[in-house]
Amino acid sequence: MAFTLPNLNYEYNALEPHIDARTMEIHHSKHHAAYTNNLNAAIQGTEWESKGIEEILKNISKLSPAVRNNGGGFYNHGLFWEIIAPNAGANPSGNLSEAIDKKFGSIDNFKKDFTTAATTRFGSGWAWLIVQGGELAICSTPNQDNPLMDIAEVKGTPILGLDVWEHAYYLNYQNRRPDYITAWWNVVNWNEVAKKFSAAK
Repeated sequence: MAFTLPNLNYEYNALEPHIDARTMEIHHSKHHAAYTNNLNAAIQGTEWESKGIEEILKNISKLSPAVRNNGGGFYNHGLFWEIIAPNAGANPSGNLSEAIDKKFGSIDNFKKDFTTAATTRFGSGWAWLIVQGGELAICSTPNQDNPLMDIAEVKGTPILGLDVWEHAYYLNYQNRRPDYITAWWNVVNWNEVAKKFSAAK
């Protein structure tokens, strides 16, 4: 198997009350596992079996819809689990905080713009904070696409991603996506986002 489902660094119930344990369990052990298995099946026996996920995504226009959908799902969820954590939230600090203030004016302005991107993404998809030419930018993508893909409208390196597929929140929030987004800010692991920011620059 080229890719394996990553383990979480916390228990399924660790993000309650903001994200409930049942949602976390289904999201990780069913949805993410399915993307992982389907990605492996889609690249089995091809040259892509020995490539890293980022290289696959950067060449996604050459590959099948199955690789696009499942490769995106595999990568996106791997990042998602890393940038959320128990006892997180608060606000970023250091270089990331300065970059956010420089680009968006304040952390509150950034959160407002990011929330708008997540709320207005029609149907299923993701909202992203990316590094693009050394600068921060906000964008969103449909389905399991992401800004690493060569077919993305807005390209860059994702450092923060929010899953707005209904499977990410429907058990607890039903159709109230804005409530889910508001709660999600309480579990953002800004230390990890800052590491990704430094690496992407």
